Amino acid sequence: MKPTAKQMKQTGFTLIEMMVSVTIFVILSGAMFGLLDLSQKRNQTEAQLLDTFQEARLGLDQIVREASDAGFPPANHFTVLPAVGGYVQSPVAWSPNYPLVVCAVGATCTTPGPFDVIFEEDYDGTGVVRWVRYQLQGTTLMRGVTPKVAGDPDAPTLAVLAPYILNVMNNATAAQIAAIKLNYPGMFPGGNAVPIFNYTYDPPLGAAGCISTLFSPCNIRDVGVTLIVQSPQRDTTNQQLRLVELNGRGRRSNPNK
Repeated sequence: MKPTAKQMKQTGFTLIEMMVSVTIFVILSGAMFGLLDLSQKRNQTEAQLLDTFQEARLGLDQIVREASDAGFPPANHFTVLPAVGGYVQSPVAWSPNYPLVVCAVGATCTTPGPFDVIFEEDYDGTGVVRWVRYQLQGTTLMRGVTPKVAGDPDAPTLAVLAPYILNVMNNATAAQIAAIKLNYPGMFPGGNAVPIFNYTYDPPLGAAGCISTLFSPCNIRDVGVTLIVQSPQRDTTNQQLRLVELNGRGRRSNPNK
């Protein structure tokens, strides 16, 4: 039996219906793939951000440990003083004129300073004292380790510095700080650079020499560490560079006083 005209009209889809269906499918597919791409980029950014900040946290912990280990073994641990590389003259070494003439931190010292410090310690009990230096160069915190030798530590430690933590913004330019404060108004109080190293001092003693000098590296008791680290890539949602501020504190262990 032949189909009626009404039955023939109900068979299949019209060209317009097919075009509408295909258009809707393309739009939905594009939206789904767009969301998938955004999600993948977001996950990649978050993973990189986590890696950056985790590396900075591990670096901060290492600095705090070395600040806390600084000062051993002091000269008063020996009946007969060993060679210069076998004992600690000061938990925090200085330049210029170490160890003959003491300098004042923030005045005549080249190091230590707000972005530069040299710890002096026998970290593993082998009897070999080492210098450990941290110095901010641009936005890279450098680290170097070398055995202690006679004389000023500046040149020997500079020669072994290597990149340690990247994207450290503590000493950013005025323009960079202004841009950062738009999204992080609590950072960089007063629009000023933020020292990586802050020092707390024992009061000077009345004796002659290093310990009697105000703001002497010999009198540094605590070393506060602040790291402001910036992500290497922009956030996928707002295209902003993200920052984190990390803080720690090490207390030197020299029992000379």
